[in-house]
Amino acid sequence: MDYSDVSTIAAWITEQGLTGASESELMTGFCAACRKAGLRLDRGMALMDTLHPVHEGRAFRWDSVEEIETEFEYGPSGVGEAAESWKRSSFYYLWSGNEREVRRRIGFGDPIDFSMLDTIAAAGHTDYIAMMHRFAEAGTIGEMDCFFSNFSTKHPEGFSDHDLAILRKLVPVLGLAIKCIALGRIARTIAEVYLGEDAARQVMEGKISRGKSERISAALWFSDLLNYTKISDRVPPEEIIPLLNDYSEVVISAIHEAGGNVLKLIGDGVLAIFKGEVPAETCRAALQAQSLLREKLAKLNAEREADNRPTTDVYIGLHIGDVFYGNIGSQDRLDFTVIGPAVNEVSRIASMCRSVDLNLLISSDFAAAIPEEQRAAIACVGRYALRGVQRAQELYTLDGARLNA
Repeated sequence: MDYSDVSTIAAWITEQGLTGASESELMTGFCAACRKAGLRLDRGMALMDTLHPVHEGRAFRWDSVEEIETEFEYGPSGVGEAAESWKRSSFYYLWSGNEREVRRRIGFGDPIDFSMLDTIAAAGHTDYIAMMHRFAEAGTIGEMDCFFSNFSTKHPEGFSDHDLAILRKLVPVLGLAIKCIALGRIARTIAEVYLGEDAARQVMEGKISRGKSERISAALWFSDLLNYTKISDRVPPEEIIPLLNDYSEVVISAIHEAGGNVLKLIGDGVLAIFKGEVPAETCRAALQAQSLLREKLAKLNAEREADNRPTTDVYIGLHIGDVFYGNIGSQDRLDFTVIGPAVNEVSRIASMCRSVDLNLLISSDFAAAIPEEQRAAIACVGRYALRGVQRAQELYTLDGARLNA
């Protein structure tokens, strides 16, 4: 392998990074190209921490012979067995010290003192090198503060000095390309987690101008927890956040599974929309979410009761109408949400649930849009004046929608 090959491979990495190839594609292509050009390479792995509510990071692997998992996500490495494994790794050795690389000529008597070295030695590998490239503070996001990589060979003589010189030149280019792709993934993750999937997609597509919105017809969902204030007053403070998380999980997952988009978490309240061209279908999806929620809620309450923890119910208002969907706010603080009279109306409908002792109330407009085969299951509750809403209207519910305190 000569230095013209280095330029060719570096140019390929750059091009793939700019075109948006995945991290695993970059890693696989890089290792395969190096081996084809004559580098004594049989296995490679790269990993980098990320910014994600569940996963700590992602790893990417390549092997010249074996069929292996090329990409996987890993969870927190700071506790339990994962922490012990992390502390035995060559990456931890580099991260906790001042060195940028560590080598073990495992086929020539060097100690097998890091995790996984025994496995690759048993597979016939003779030489191993691990590298770490730290990011400066300005280039760090969350725990993403460096790029780790390791490489090994089965060559009878191990890596040559020339092989290592090539790796030292090329791996930083690979790390930069993988970091660029990872940053895009982090941006999408943060947007989806805090804005919701549909709003995040629109923001990531460039719809970030203040006042830029579209008029849409959507089924609207507003839900709250029953007696949340009373529960929070009587339980220990450290129980409040777990309670909110438990009930938010079942509400949000039910909405997402039915195709809805959660736009706001307002304390214990949830505002969501179900978009679509056909009103009957958006209403069907909202009712499906309600049904999924009741199943999840029954399971959650049984688990919490078994642990002698407080339980509650979720009351829901459903409505359908035209809303403006887009950016509202100041020049430096925007919210991607829905506004319009229908949004106020659905929240007022939800708040009526407590007065009529029902966990679901449906507007007359929503009831009229429900698919015909589902209308037999709804019943009129009465005509009510809603605070802040000009016209009184008839509200409906489903059979069995009684609040469970």
